[in-house]
Amino acid sequence: MGYYDYYSSNPSYYDYYDYGYTVSDPYVFTVLGTIFGAFLGIVIVISLVIGILQIIGTWKVFTKAGEKGWKCLIPIYNVVILFRISGLSPWIIFGYLAGIIPFVGWIVCLGITIYQCNSLAKSFGKDVGYTIGLLFLPTIFYMILGFGNAQYIGKRTFSTASTYQSDGIVNIYEKPQDESPTNNDEDNANL
Repeated sequence: MGYYDYYSSNPSYYDYYDYGYTVSDPYVFTVLGTIFGAFLGIVIVISLVIGILQIIGTWKVFTKAGEKGWKCLIPIYNVVILFRISGLSPWIIFGYLAGIIPFVGWIVCLGITIYQCNSLAKSFGKDVGYTIGLLFLPTIFYMILGFGNAQYIGKRTFSTASTYQSDGIVNIYEKPQDESPTNNDEDNANL
């Protein structure tokens, strides 16, 4: 009895144990593949629409701030310009390199993003609510910034000055520091 005769007449180890790898209905995989492909196609189309709307909104924000709109299309350079529009130093971008450090780096990146959104909202004269919108729904809020009636005012620094009135009430007001003093004859006479 030869090698072939022995193994062809005696059952093998794999004949006793069926692991269920046989496909009884190959159409199940076809249907599942079709459903997965349709879902993936819908996700890709929605992502492309959101990406295009984000580009349009960012382009309009750049042009409203006095920059050329095409600058929003160049990776990394668009973040440098966005930081410049927000009134931040472009060197802060290197803080995003901390993102490679687990947990601590992620918190640093989140802090930089929140700070940038807040500075961008302030440079267009918006408040904290708008910062939250820029953080969680950036596509919508960039479109509102770009196509809305918000005017770019740039980064303004404020100093707080207080005056004491005779009744003891403190009056606190904000005065922009970037305004130059006027040269009126009355002001010079009072000096």
